[in-house]
Amino acid sequence: MRQLPEADRDAIRIAQDPQFARWLAQITATGGCAHPIHLSGSTTTLDATSGEIVHHYDTRTEPGERLSVRCRNRRATVCAPCSRLHAGDTYHLVRAGLTGGKNVPATVQHRPRLFVTLTAPSFGPVHRAGEDRCRPRRDGGKCDHGRRFGCGAVHAPDAPVVGQPLCADCYDYTAHVLWHAHAGKLWDRFVIGVRRQLATSADLVQSRFPDHARLSFARVAEYQRRAAVHVHAIVRLDGPNGPTDEPPAWGTVERLADAARASARRVLVRTPYSPAVGELALHWGDQIDTRPLHADGDGPDDDAVAAYVAKYVTKGAGETGAGTDHRVTTWDDIAAAPVNEHVRNLMRTCWRLGALCEYAPLHLHAWTHTLGYRGHILTKSRAYSTTYAALRAERAEHIQQEPMPGTVTYAQWRYVGSGHTPGAALIAAGIAEDLVVSRGFRQEAATDQGGCIG
Repeated sequence: MRQLPEADRDAIRIAQDPQFARWLAQITATGGCAHPIHLSGSTTTLDATSGEIVHHYDTRTEPGERLSVRCRNRRATVCAPCSRLHAGDTYHLVRAGLTGGKNVPATVQHRPRLFVTLTAPSFGPVHRAGEDRCRPRRDGGKCDHGRRFGCGAVHAPDAPVVGQPLCADCYDYTAHVLWHAHAGKLWDRFVIGVRRQLATSADLVQSRFPDHARLSFARVAEYQRRAAVHVHAIVRLDGPNGPTDEPPAWGTVERLADAARASARRVLVRTPYSPAVGELALHWGDQIDTRPLHADGDGPDDDAVAAYVAKYVTKGAGETGAGTDHRVTTWDDIAAAPVNEHVRNLMRTCWRLGALCEYAPLHLHAWTHTLGYRGHILTKSRAYSTTYAALRAERAEHIQQEPMPGTVTYAQWRYVGSGHTPGAALIAAGIAEDLVVSRGFRQEAATDQGGCIG
C-alpha cells in the first residue's frame, strides 16, 4: 500500500486534534498566512478602581499554547495572503493622496498632479520584445569580443532572452550596480530640483519656496526585464501647509510638468572615487514621462493609478527575475541563486564592489540580492497622505472590541516561533484560496449592485 505524502499525513494529524476547530479559527483570522508568527503570553483587563479582573486571556488554553498572527510580508512570493493585505493598504494610502480620505481633504484631486516615470540609463544594449525585430543591424559588425552588434529576431514578451545583454562582456555591470546603490540619492536630487525649478519659474528666491508651496509625492520602484529599477511617482503641488492648503496661483500642472522634466534631465550624482573604478557620473535615463492627472477624467483614472502602484509593491526582486527575495551571505550563495546569468553577473559585481573600502557606506554585500538597490519599494513624503501604521491601527480598531471605560489592561507577550508544519501549510493554503474566492464573489455582487469593495 502506497504511503501518503508527509504533508497529507501531517494534515490528517492536525485535523484529528481535539483543538482543531480553534486552530482553524486562528489560521482563518490570519487570512491563511503562509508564515505566521507564533506568540505566547496573556492579556489581563482590570477594573481601574477595584482592581477586579474584568477579562483575562492566556495562550495556555490555545493549541500548542500559542497564538498565531500575520507575518505581514509584502512579497507575494513569500506570503500571498499578507501581500494582498499590504497591496490593499497601499491602494488606500496612494488613493487618499489622489482623491482625499483618511484625513486628507477631497480638494487634493483638483491640485496640480503628475504621474511621473523615471528610468535608468542604458548600461549596454539588451534584447527587446515586440512585433519589430530586435536591434536589426545591416552592417553585420561585431564587438571586440566577437559578438554581433545586432540581433534581428522577433522575441515574445516572455522570451528568456529579453532583457539579456547582446554581449555580457561589453555590458557595464559596475555602472548598473552603482546606479542602483545611488537611486535614492538621484530621487532626492530630483525632488530638490523640481522645487528649485518651480521657484525660479515663479521668480522666487529658492530658499523661500516652502513659504509659498509644498511638494508631496508617493513613489514605487519597479524592476524592468533588464534588471534595472525605474520609478513611478505621483507628484502633487500643495500650499505651504500641505494637503489642507491651496497652492499659489502660479502653481499650475503645466509649470509642475516643466519643472519635473527639467529637473530629471539635470540631476547628476557622482560616486565616491575608487582606484579600481574611478568616479562615475550617474543620471536618469532618457525616457522621462510626466503625465498630468486631471479630476475631470481627462487623463489616467485616479483609481487605476492607485491600483497600478499597489500592484508593484507586492512584487519582490525574485518575482520579476531581477534578483532574489532572500539575502545572500556568501559568494557561493550567488552561484546557487535561482536567477539567470545576467542577474548573477550583477550579483557578483555587487559582491566584488562591496569588498572595496571606498564603497563600504553603500553596504553592497547586504543588498546583493536586490542588485545594489537599497531603497524601500514604496516611499512617500510626510504630507502626501496617511501612513501604513495609521491604516493598520484603523483596521485593528475595527476588528477589536472597544475598551471598556474605567479599565486598565496589562499584556505580556513573547515570540516563540514562526512558520507552519507541512500539513498546516497545506491547510493554510486552502484557507487562503477560499478567502480569495469569497472576496471575488463579494466584488462581483457589489459591482452588480453598483457598489465597491474597499
